[in-house]
Amino acid sequence: MKFHHALRATVSVAAFLTAAAALPAQAQQASKVVADPETGSDADTDTAGNIVVTAKTTRSATALSSEEIQKILPGVSPLKAIQTLPGVLYVTADPWGNNEQNAQIFIHGFNFQQLGYTMDGIPLGDQSYGNYNGLSPQRAVISENVGRVVVTTGAGDLGTASTSNLGGTIETFSADPAKTLGGTFNQTVGSYGTSRTYLRLDSGAFGPNEENSAYVSGVRQRARAWDFNGIQGGWQANAKFVHDGAEGKLTLFFDYSDKKEPNEDATTFFKPSVGGAPATAAQLYTPRTRPFYYSDLAGMRGYMDAFGNTPKAQGGNYRNYYSDAQRTDYLTYARYDAKLGDRVTWSNTGYFHHNDGVGVVAGPLGQSITVIQAYLDPAYVPGKGFSSNNNASAALVAATGGSGLVTRTTEYRIDRTGGISNLDLDFGAHHVQLGAWFEHNSATQWRRWYGFDINNPGASTPYIRPSNPLFTQYQGEARVNVLQLHLQDAWKVTEKLRVEAGVKTSAQWANGYFVVQPKLGSLSGLTGNLPSGRINTRNWFLPSIGATYDLNGHEQLYFNVQKNLHQYMAYLGGGSLSPWFTGSQSAFDAFAQQGKPETSWTYEAGARTHRSFDGILSGLDAQVNYYHVTFSNRLLAISTNPGGIAGGAITGGTSILVNVGSVHTDGVDAAFTLHFGRALSLYNATSYNSSTYQSDYSSTAIGIGAAVPGCLGGGVVGSGKAADGTPIQVVPTCGKQVPGSPKWMNKSVATLALGAFEVQVTGDYVGRRYATYANDTSVKSYFLTSLRLAAKLPAEMVRLKKAELSLNVTNLADVGGWSTISVGSATNSYSVYPIAPRQWFLTFSAGF
Repeated sequence: MKFHHALRATVSVAAFLTAAAALPAQAQQASKVVADPETGSDADTDTAGNIVVTAKTTRSATALSSEEIQKILPGVSPLKAIQTLPGVLYVTADPWGNNEQNAQIFIHGFNFQQLGYTMDGIPLGDQSYGNYNGLSPQRAVISENVGRVVVTTGAGDLGTASTSNLGGTIETFSADPAKTLGGTFNQTVGSYGTSRTYLRLDSGAFGPNEENSAYVSGVRQRARAWDFNGIQGGWQANAKFVHDGAEGKLTLFFDYSDKKEPNEDATTFFKPSVGGAPATAAQLYTPRTRPFYYSDLAGMRGYMDAFGNTPKAQGGNYRNYYSDAQRTDYLTYARYDAKLGDRVTWSNTGYFHHNDGVGVVAGPLGQSITVIQAYLDPAYVPGKGFSSNNNASAALVAATGGSGLVTRTTEYRIDRTGGISNLDLDFGAHHVQLGAWFEHNSATQWRRWYGFDINNPGASTPYIRPSNPLFTQYQGEARVNVLQLHLQDAWKVTEKLRVEAGVKTSAQWANGYFVVQPKLGSLSGLTGNLPSGRINTRNWFLPSIGATYDLNGHEQLYFNVQKNLHQYMAYLGGGSLSPWFTGSQSAFDAFAQQGKPETSWTYEAGARTHRSFDGILSGLDAQVNYYHVTFSNRLLAISTNPGGIAGGAITGGTSILVNVGSVHTDGVDAAFTLHFGRALSLYNATSYNSSTYQSDYSSTAIGIGAAVPGCLGGGVVGSGKAADGTPIQVVPTCGKQVPGSPKWMNKSVATLALGAFEVQVTGDYVGRRYATYANDTSVKSYFLTSLRLAAKLPAEMVRLKKAELSLNVTNLADVGGWSTISVGSATNSYSVYPIAPRQWFLTFSAGF
C-alpha cells in the first residue's frame, strides 16, 4: 500500500506543480544516443535536452543528455544523474553524488561491483571504494563536460570494456569541442558554504578545412558537510582535441583530478534474534549521525580517557577525530577512427590511467589497540590479548604521539595501460563488428599506521597526506592482464525486423602477493600469512542474441538474451570479494581450485511506442520492459570483523568468501512521458524487482563457504561442525530478497517551460530495503522531492551568447530516513547513513 500511496503522491505533486518531464524521445533521435547498428555512429546529443529511450537496440537502453544532467544539479556526478531512470537506485551522502565512500548503486538487483562502467569507451573499473582497477566517472571527466550518459539496465553491448558487467552498463561520453570560438562560465553557491566554479574555453574550428577543434576547462569545488566540520573540495581539469578529416577522426583527451573528501561514519544498528539474548545498552545506542570532532582536538581528548578509550556505552558507534579520502588521477587516451572505405571503419584507442590515493581515519587508540600492541609493545604475545594495566597503556599512548589518537591509512597506486580496437564492416543487410580489448594493471595497496603528535596537531588534518608511518601492517601487489574479444552481426532481415547476434570472450590472468605480511594477531581471521598466488579465469563463449521488430512505425517490440561473467577482484586491501584476502593460504588455494566466477544469463523483452496527437495532449512516449536473470555462483564476502563503511572495525579483518549459489531475478520497468505542447510534459517510471537467493548457504569461521541444498526457512540460523572441527553456520537465505535492493521504485520528473522561465520538480520513491542476508532487518521506504527554478537572462544586453540563473533545492520537504545501507552481516546487524537535509544551490551560467 505504501507504494501505491507514493505513486499517487508523485503524480499528484507533479500535476499540481504543472511540471514536465525530461522526456523519453523515440526512434527519430535514437541513433544519436547509442551506436547505430546501421551506421556505427556515436554522435553527440548535447542539444537534445531529453531522456531518450533508444529505438534501434535490442536492449533496454536510456540516455540522459548534458542539459538534463545539469538540470538535476550543476556539477552533479554522472552516476547521481541517472537516479531518475527506471530500475536505477543511486544513493550517497552529498547532493552531487561525489562522495564515493558511502555511494551505493543498484540496477535490477545488481550492485555497483556487478555493473560495467566506461567513459568514452575507456574502462573505469568496478567503482570499488578501495581503488584497484579504475576511477569514478566524476573523476574521469568534469560533470559540465559530459555530453550524455547511456544506461543499459539489462546487459551491455558485447564490446563494453568491463570485467564486472554481470548486469547493466553505465556509459559516460564527454562532449566534443564546440565549432565556434567561445567559452562557458558557471558559478554555483549554496548551502554549507558551497562554491563551485567552472570555466571552459573552446577554440572553435581551425586549421585546413576547419577540421580541428579543441577545448580546455577547469573546475574548483568547495562544500562543507552538513553534519560535521569537513570540507569537500578539489581541482579538476580536462582538455580535448578533435581532428575530423576525410580520412578519419583523431581524438585526444586528458583528465586531471585531485580531490580531498572528508568522509563520515555509518551508524550501526543491532536487532536481536527471536528468542535470543536482548540487546545491550551499547548496541541500543544508535545516533542518527556520528560527527567527527575535527577540528576540536581538545573536545576529542575530553571525549576519550587518558589511554584513548571511548565511552563503553556507545559501543561501536563511537566518534572518530576525522576521516577522509584523497585521490589524484591522471587519465588520457588517443583514438583514431580510420575510414578505410565507404563500408569499412577501423577504430583504435590507447589509454593510460595513474592513480595515487589514500583513505585516512584518525581515531581513538583504544579502538585500534589489537593492532598497535602487536607492533609497538615489546612484551606482546599473540593470542594473549591486551594487558590493560596503566603502564602498558601509557607506553602505547606515548609511542603513538601522546594524544590518545592514532591514524590508519589505506594507500593506493594504480597504473593501467590498455588498448581497444574495433573493425566495423558494412555489408548492406549485415553490419559486422570485430573487437578486442586488452589491459595491463599494476596495482598496490598499503595498510599503514601513523602517530598523532600532540605537539604538532597541524600535521594531522583531513587535507594533508600522512607521512613517516610508525609501521606498515601489510602491502599487497597485484599484476592483472585482461583480454576481451567480441564478434557480432546486426542483420537487417527486413525493413521491420533486425536481428543481432554475437559472442564475446573474457579472460583474466591475475597474480597477487604480499610484499609485507601482517603480524599474527593484528588482523582478525588470519591464521598465518595472507595468501599469495595466481588465479587465471577464461571463458571463451559468452553469447548474445536479440531482435527488434517495428510494428507500424510507432510501436516496436524487442528482446535480448545474453550471458556475462564477472572476473575475480584482484584487490589486496581487505574488505572485498577478493580471494587474496581470505584468512589463510589453504583457503585461497581451495577457492582457486574449487571456486567459480560469477555468471549471469539475462533475458529481457519489451515494447516501445511513440505517438503524436492533435489537441492538448500532443504526444506519448512509453516503454515497458520485462526481464529475468539467472545469476549463478553469487559470491558474498562476510567480514571477520564487521562494521560500517569506514566506521567500526577500524582494525580490519579478512573475508569469508561464500558461494551462495543462484539468485533469480524477475522484474518490470515501465516508463511514459506525456507531452502537452512544447511547454508541459510529465515523465513517470515505475519499477518492480524481485531478486531472491535460491538456496541457503554455510560459512566457516575462516576461509570459504558454499551453498547448501534445500531451504531451512523460519529465519533461524543453525550451526554445526565440519569434519575437521571447524564451526559451520547455515544461514537461511533461500527465498530471501537480495539486501539493499528495493522491490519497488518510482521516479517522476515534471517541468513547465513558459518563455524564459522553467520550473522542474523531481520525485523519487524508494521502497523498503532489507539490510541483512537473512532479511531479519529492513530500512523503511522514503519519498524525496527536489525543485529547480530557472530563468534565461537577456544575454544580448551584456554581449553574451547565453545567460541563465537557476535555483536548485534538494530534499525539498526535508525528509528524514536512511540512504545508504552497508550490508555485511547474515543476520542481526547493519549500518546506515542518514538522508541529507534540504539544501539550496544558486547557479549563474554564462556563454560567451
